Amino acid sequence: MSDNVDELLGKWEQTYKKGLLSFWMLMVIAETPIYAYEMKEKVKQISQGSISADENSIYRALRRFSQSGLVESEMKVSDIGPNRRYFQLSAKGKKLLASFIERNISVFNEKNVKLAINKISRNE
Repeated sequence: MSDNVDELLGKWEQTYKKGLLSFWMLMVIAETPIYAYEMKEKVKQISQGSISADENSIYRALRRFSQSGLVESEMKVSDIGPNRRYFQLSAKGKKLLASFIERNISVFNEKNVKLAINKISRNE
């Protein structure tokens, strides 16, 4: 790849990944109630290393999710430190995540999209 394409790809991925952080965070929260500090590693793990986030980004997103009614939280006693706030998806959060997946992720399972992706991948 030429340097110009690498630079353009880097910029595109940076924008793309910022938008996907919310998706991956909601996916993590959908699996099990979780506290913010655990979120960083879980997002990296579930996204197979394609997304990483600092703690500030995670806390900002959780604040937005709470204000929008997408998550609910509960303080729980911890055996190894201070009490922790655990987050879980609300009914609204579950509906939003399912709708997003249907509109934006499931399209990749469509036969013509898979064929197009495979064709482009083979031409590299």
